[in-house]
Amino acid sequence: MNQKYKDLLELLAAYKKIAVAFSGGVDSSFLCYAAREAVGAENCAAITVVSPMLPESELNSAKKLADFCGIRHILLKESKIDDEVAANPKDRCYFCKKIEFGAIREAAVKIGIETVIDGSNKDDESDYRPGLRALNELKILSPLRRTGFTKAEIRELSRDFNLPTWNKPAYACLASRFPYGEFLDAEKLKRVENAEDYLRSIGFVQFRVRSHANIARIEVAPGERQRFFDEVFLDEVSRRLKSFGFLFVALELEGYKTGSLNVELGTVK
Repeated sequence: MNQKYKDLLELLAAYKKIAVAFSGGVDSSFLCYAAREAVGAENCAAITVVSPMLPESELNSAKKLADFCGIRHILLKESKIDDEVAANPKDRCYFCKKIEFGAIREAAVKIGIETVIDGSNKDDESDYRPGLRALNELKILSPLRRTGFTKAEIRELSRDFNLPTWNKPAYACLASRFPYGEFLDAEKLKRVENAEDYLRSIGFVQFRVRSHANIARIEVAPGERQRFFDEVFLDEVSRRLKSFGFLFVALELEGYKTGSLNVELGTVK
């Protein structure tokens, strides 16, 4: 890993000036830290797209992390959901990345930075990631993939560097909570955001609230499922999620799985 990190710093240093597509997650935070070390704070920036797909909690986290890494943080506000994204096709991520990374590239050029990088890692190559096609088309670079970093290695080095994200639970944009083909709008996204904020507030760590029309399907890490073996707790969770606009609340018995809604694509077992 130490050699990989040296290779990463050498690669980043060759870019001279860098803009990091920044979500505030484990990978992009690690990349911001490395970018600052490689080219200096004055030659790099973190750029975050603020859209209905990004929960307020994640935005606040990104702001704190950019400050922790000591680099300039640019926020791009995007209040409208593009029609191609709202239609939520199976390649939704492609259209979303094409729009968001296009905006990030434009913002980077305006401040004199030609190189835009993202936090995709080696593990992403084995998952269903239509957004990677958009990155290739826009010539967005993925130095963590190029240097062969896995998620586990990124977490381990992040811990060594005292980055607060080293053990942050896996996260994906709010659109990933909806089955393909279900139309997305700001109200539906906010309903899911409120439900997940509630679960976080009562101590759940790794979870998702999948939205199926008017049904909330809760996924929590297998080790956290035992909390639902209590009738009073079940009733309280149900009432709270229904207060956000869901008519029915269900629990996924097998627990949380990354990208579980990709099961219809044959990519999840």
